[in-house]
Amino acid sequence: MYPFGTRVPKPSLPVRLALLVAGTTLPLIVFAAVIVFNDYEQDRRDASQRALETVRSIRLVLDAEVQRMAGALQVLSLTDSLRDGDFEPFRRIARGFLDQYGEGGVVLVADRNGRQLFSSITTDTASLPPRNNRDMVEKVFATKSPQYSNLFLGAVSKRLIVTVEVPVFRDGNVIYDISFTPPIDIFQAIIEKQRPSPNWTISIFDGDGINFARVPNPQETIGKRASPSLYAGMLHATEATLPTVSLEGVPLITTFARSSLTGWTVAAGIAEGSLVDPLWRNLAITSVIGGVLLLIGLAFAVRMATTIARGEMLHDLLIEELNHRVKNTLAILQAIAVQTFRSATKAERETFEGRLGALAEAHNLLSQERWRGSELQDVINLVLQPYRLNNPERIRMSGPKVPLSPRLAVVLSMIVHEIATNAAKYGALSNDTGTVRLDWEIIAEHSRQKLRLIWAESGGPHVVAPVQRGFGSRLIERSARDQLGGEATVDFLPHGVVYTVTCSLEDES
Repeated sequence: MYPFGTRVPKPSLPVRLALLVAGTTLPLIVFAAVIVFNDYEQDRRDASQRALETVRSIRLVLDAEVQRMAGALQVLSLTDSLRDGDFEPFRRIARGFLDQYGEGGVVLVADRNGRQLFSSITTDTASLPPRNNRDMVEKVFATKSPQYSNLFLGAVSKRLIVTVEVPVFRDGNVIYDISFTPPIDIFQAIIEKQRPSPNWTISIFDGDGINFARVPNPQETIGKRASPSLYAGMLHATEATLPTVSLEGVPLITTFARSSLTGWTVAAGIAEGSLVDPLWRNLAITSVIGGVLLLIGLAFAVRMATTIARGEMLHDLLIEELNHRVKNTLAILQAIAVQTFRSATKAERETFEGRLGALAEAHNLLSQERWRGSELQDVINLVLQPYRLNNPERIRMSGPKVPLSPRLAVVLSMIVHEIATNAAKYGALSNDTGTVRLDWEIIAEHSRQKLRLIWAESGGPHVVAPVQRGFGSRLIERSARDQLGGEATVDFLPHGVVYTVTCSLEDES
């Protein structure tokens, strides 16, 4: 922390150039990263939409397939042999129905109590156990409409199965429940055909959320309930998209849709990694490219700073040489003046040496600023410093910041020195009670900027206009007119002298 009012040191040129390069490059890197992240968000939305379209498509295919099974069973239910309980002729008809589904399909016929009256896998019906899903049989008799079961363990096959069941009518009453157990491979084939890529996980769940068809890893996951995150979503909605974790522990973006026909749910999940990995890869590429550009920019900035520093060193060397020669010239000029004014009065010598000193002080100030000019207030403070040592309040100054060129700074320092010298000899600074008010402002005249400086004295000796103007007054007037392109006026008012100096600032912009 710097104390209040203390000027904070300006960063070096290499630091400024490095900050410029970083300030230009880093926003571009951030902008590119934002674009990459926005692309990732758009990819997520697109993936969710693709998943939704996929599960809807699989649901339609699944519904069409089980409706075809139910329709075929309804045709079987209309055969006379089945209605009359003559199951041997019906066996040949059932075999023709099963041939279209390949091995693994089973047709059963049961009565209201779940007793199996017919099975396509055996003729020994007396040894067949009752149906395991008695609730489904009762539902068929109660609703008199086709029903679709959840996954359960078959009583004879001892494997997990689902069934499509339709009622058999005689005289408008349900007499039997005819059930078809399709091979699970049918459902497995449906989702395998619909799977867009290996990054996708697709499952078919029954009404209780139990898996009976899945890719990948069907053997390890069939018969298991959906993952907790997915199962929770399935309990509250018939269709939704949500983040889940698969049974293998893989984060997924999952969309599911439930069939209103069967109560089964189709779910499709896209691995988060398939979307996140390209994000990190693109961010890494962006960072590498941005880092390379930043390093190239910094190297260029360092090289430029080195070149500029060498130029500044040469510039400083030339300025130091110039300062040395100017100081030598002023010293020689002062020595010549001492020899020339040896017979002059002390007051005359002091006047000349004062003017020469003001010129030297202005030169020193410009040397500190490397001859780039200086502030008007700095120039005035330097010239008036001897008169403000004991009582700074005797000279009050106010005005805006005005940058001056080297030529303007030197001439104005000479003019202010002459005005202050006259005040110390004859005016407000010649006694202990006088004061000076020095104000300046920038004015616009004919679309050009000008500096107006007003020196107003008060409290000094009674003012009497001189009969003849001295050299100092003529120096002030000529310097303002010839070197500054302005004018200098003096008003000898009874309460104090007022100097007004006006000069052009056009070439300082």
